[in-house]
Amino acid sequence: MRFDVITLFPELFVPFLISGVTRRAYESGLVEVKLWNLREFAEGNYRRVDDRSFGGGPGMVMMAEPLARCLEAVRADRAEVEGARAPVVLFSPIGRALDHTGIEGWSASTGAVLICGRYEGLDQRFIDSFVTQQISLGDFVLSGGEIAAMALLDAVARLQPGVLNDEGSHQLDSFNPALDGLLDCPHYTRPETWRDQIVPDTLLSGNHAHIEGWRRERRLVLTQRQRPDLVQQARVAGRLSAGDEAFLADLIENPEQDA
Repeated sequence: MRFDVITLFPELFVPFLISGVTRRAYESGLVEVKLWNLREFAEGNYRRVDDRSFGGGPGMVMMAEPLARCLEAVRADRAEVEGARAPVVLFSPIGRALDHTGIEGWSASTGAVLICGRYEGLDQRFIDSFVTQQISLGDFVLSGGEIAAMALLDAVARLQPGVLNDEGSHQLDSFNPALDGLLDCPHYTRPETWRDQIVPDTLLSGNHAHIEGWRRERRLVLTQRQRPDLVQQARVAGRLSAGDEAFLADLIENPEQDA
């Protein structure tokens, strides 16, 4: 798959693409990332890409023409044909919040053109003409779309085969269908006692059935307390067993017993 990133700050991506476990996806070509400096498609000595907003108000707006020229260059480089063009994604507060289901969709796709906005945003005419999808990381505003683009690329890269050391480790991530969409359980490592705190006995028992039971209960406890909406989604989808429901009912009735 290939992601083309249109940005004013391509240098921000360089350490990201060569660091950490996900670099394997970029180095191997499993996830190809090509960076496009928007300023190279602007006119004039100053390579201006923004201007004041019609109607007044604070901040600047990214101009439509440099963006359109850059997108045209991307499409030519991808050798796209009409009717088979990659999605054009803008990271924006009005977009649909990115979640695990969305990431799974992108990880199985052929890629996209990612536009990293800045300032007060983009000229709406460019959005209306070219943007096919808008994505948000949540109900807050960043100074630019670069961090959001990196989040999408990182999440997609780690799902590619051979990227993580343990092939199946991502299947036990929070939100994964393998965990019925619940949050993951707490984890512990050596030493067994740390600053007078000890690892739960069950995890030291060697009884794998008991360990899995403990982990399931911890996931239910954590999700019910922190994200009850995920518990309800799992319930509606029929992913909770009778034992899960009994445990949750007891947890709600006696909330302190599993604190």
